[in-house]
Amino acid sequence: MAERIDDSYLPQRGLASKLNWLRAGVLGANDGIVSTAGLVVGVAAASSDTDTILTAGIAGISAGAISMAVGEYVSVSTQRDTEKALLAQERRELADDPRDELNELIAIYHAKGLSAKTARQVAEELTAYDAFTAHAEAELGIDPKELTNPWHAAFSSAISFTLGALLPLLAILLPPTAVRIPVTMVAVLLALALTGSISARVGGSSRARAVARVVLGGALAMAVTYVIGQAADVAGI
Repeated sequence: MAERIDDSYLPQRGLASKLNWLRAGVLGANDGIVSTAGLVVGVAAASSDTDTILTAGIAGISAGAISMAVGEYVSVSTQRDTEKALLAQERRELADDPRDELNELIAIYHAKGLSAKTARQVAEELTAYDAFTAHAEAELGIDPKELTNPWHAAFSSAISFTLGALLPLLAILLPPTAVRIPVTMVAVLLALALTGSISARVGGSSRARAVARVVLGGALAMAVTYVIGQAADVAGI
């Protein structure tokens, strides 16, 4: 009787990709928070006019979201084109010289620690099941079924940036003029602590270090733009 394998132990397909998207979303939101907070705090330090702050905030969010989307689209498209070219080359090599490709796969598994006999058996069975996928994953580290979509990346970045950017904009507009800057700074630093904690959890890194990094970076950005805004106000610019 053939041995039955419990498929519940198989890793979920696309899990790594989903985690990468989550991490990218958190980072996009973090960028939106920091860049917009720096902008509106700087403008608020120079002017108490709500319409001026709102206009600057909306302009900053629009420019930032578009920039994030375009940059992510270009980056992911370049990566995808490279992966597709490598996969096409691998497919040609399999068609031209399947025996040499089999020997290459055997050598890869042997180098990973399998005995020569086991490496050959594994390579032969994987080749019989799906030679192209086996070679793509072992040689290139690419899953042909999990190529990243540049449009998804662009929309995800734009949306996460926009959602993150709305927090400092609302925080600077809603409170009374006398307390709008300190309220914004507190709200932004709390939000950055949250995004830093989430990114650390997703990436499995130190939470304290990640939170300290983003909070200090956000505080520095707001401090710099506040000083610039104050200087502009004093100079009457």
